[in-house]
Amino acid sequence: MGNSDYHTPRGVAVPPPKPFLSAVKTTLKETFFPDDPFRQFKNQPLSRKLVLGLQYFMPILEWAPRYTFQFFKADFVAGITIASLAVPQGISYANLASLPPIIGLYSSFVPPLVYAMFGSSRDLAVGTIAVASLLITSMIGAVVNPNENPKLYLQLALTATFFSGILQTVMGVLRLGFIVDFLSHATIVGFMGGAATVVCLQQLKGILGLVRFTRQTDMVSVMKSVFTQIHQWRWESAVLGCVFLFFLLLTRYFSKRKPAFFWINALAPLTSVILGSILVYLTHAEKHGVQVIGHLKKGLNPPSLTDLAFGSPYLMTAIKTGAITAIIALAEGVAVGRSFSMFKNYHIDGNKEMIAFGIMNIVGSCTTCYLTTGPFSRTAVNFNAGCKTAVSNIVMATAVMITLLFLTPLFHYTPLVVLSSIIISAMLGLIDYGAAIHLWKVDKFDFVVCMSAYIGVVFASVEIGLTIAVSLSVLRLLLSLARPRTFVLGNIPNTMTYRNIDQYPVANTVPGMLILHIDAPIYFANANYLRERITRWISEEEDRVKSCGETSLHYVILDMSAVGSIDTSGMSMLDEVKKDLDKKGLKLVFANPGSEVMKKIDRTEFVQNIAHEWIYMTVGEAVGACNFMLHSCKRTPPTLTLRMPSAVELTAQIDNV
Repeated sequence: MGNSDYHTPRGVAVPPPKPFLSAVKTTLKETFFPDDPFRQFKNQPLSRKLVLGLQYFMPILEWAPRYTFQFFKADFVAGITIASLAVPQGISYANLASLPPIIGLYSSFVPPLVYAMFGSSRDLAVGTIAVASLLITSMIGAVVNPNENPKLYLQLALTATFFSGILQTVMGVLRLGFIVDFLSHATIVGFMGGAATVVCLQQLKGILGLVRFTRQTDMVSVMKSVFTQIHQWRWESAVLGCVFLFFLLLTRYFSKRKPAFFWINALAPLTSVILGSILVYLTHAEKHGVQVIGHLKKGLNPPSLTDLAFGSPYLMTAIKTGAITAIIALAEGVAVGRSFSMFKNYHIDGNKEMIAFGIMNIVGSCTTCYLTTGPFSRTAVNFNAGCKTAVSNIVMATAVMITLLFLTPLFHYTPLVVLSSIIISAMLGLIDYGAAIHLWKVDKFDFVVCMSAYIGVVFASVEIGLTIAVSLSVLRLLLSLARPRTFVLGNIPNTMTYRNIDQYPVANTVPGMLILHIDAPIYFANANYLRERITRWISEEEDRVKSCGETSLHYVILDMSAVGSIDTSGMSMLDEVKKDLDKKGLKLVFANPGSEVMKKIDRTEFVQNIAHEWIYMTVGEAVGACNFMLHSCKRTPPTLTLRMPSAVELTAQIDNV
């Protein structure tokens, strides 16, 4: 680059100061309200604001006036379809949670009605999930035996659901949805896969017809419990379980191959329950080791507000269980809702969904329901059945209500082994081998996080596996903040573009200059590391220049384009770097600092030390100015103050060149 290529640089502007309260308001808005949910209230009369507020918290008030009979026909079909799945799944997951089977039906009646009023997803189908059921039985079951004290166990499960709802509602109101983001995709894949494996292992009790079984969830304890009771295995139960499991897997495979016949897979669990019940009734298999559900009382959900165990000595266990299951339920429910909303090109607010889930679980805990959310399998069936609105949940709840009022005696002979087969079939779909392989190909660290979660859940416990995975994810986040990337920039030939020389081997370093790119905000956590790394880059460049006999190093240009913000520790670090460079006779130059960085530079004495003349809008301008100084100005000795010529002086000098 010659002197004739140099153009007078523009100064980097310092943003005009804002009033303190205005700055705080802007920061809070960007942090908690990035989607600006209040924009619809602007310039509206008070009455309209009241209507919009009610519609915001109860979306049903927004779409109900536009509801048509055509929508109802589609929602009716979808609701009946998911009801056929909700009944057997509800009973199965309640059994997995060591709760009375009727609780599973209760949980498919009230919560869907609540979600239909407060939820914003058109496709989400509400119900219980296997992972939360497993967490309840493993955590609460560790302090209270559900067989010895079933009343207290149920009370603690309802109390845990209550605190789950409270936490979900508070997180939604305070716009704390970003907390769920700490469950990375890799964490969820590994955790869900591990939980599915553990749930499948737990179902060996039902498949083999075992009466006694370990309360532990790790693989070693489960397998030990299975193989120490070989003499108690019931071949009748095993054969029946394998037959129905094969039937369920076959219908799933067929539905995947022929998506138009999705209803076959949706009806398969209910068909299995009906066929299994008829088979047991006709053959009296319950007298030959095949365990059945037994009596289910008729009637709708009884109130349970007085059953919440706020005074129990195990209250902290219920709170802990509620907190963990709340996060898991939010992660699955919000992710499922967002996934299916993308197919229909509409948006759902994650924080509003949290409020809907929270209210749903608070009301559910007071009506004998345990934790519910939006399970993927049920939502997928609802979507494929052609649902249009949340009315499909109302139709499903109505079907479950009819079941509770009139049809519960029909489930008396339902074999537990069929419920185990239904659970295993559902869980096998949660073990996502393809996602794990993809993580290995794309990001090895994410694969390690995924496998850590899986191994922790399978060989230790659900809580330990989740803790390990989240800890590794947070550790990675902290490492990315504490150890940001820095790299050398070079000039792409015949352009004014500067890029990473490792990524672009054709890029050439500029003689006499070291251009460094800092790829993260500068905070107290990484300030010292960056100082040491910049010093090392300079030492390595000086060694390289000496060995190659090139022009000695005169300028260090820091590309600050990726530095979105900087704190006082970062400013102190830059001041130390400048002092070190001054001792070596080198000049520190800044390129493209952002508004937040310029505010800090302008408010500190640092701007007096470096002067605005050494701050440029682009790397190209900084290189041009430094190159001009190298070739057109006599370089002052290190002991003297180096002054950048003014724009007038530079223009005159360029004209003379």
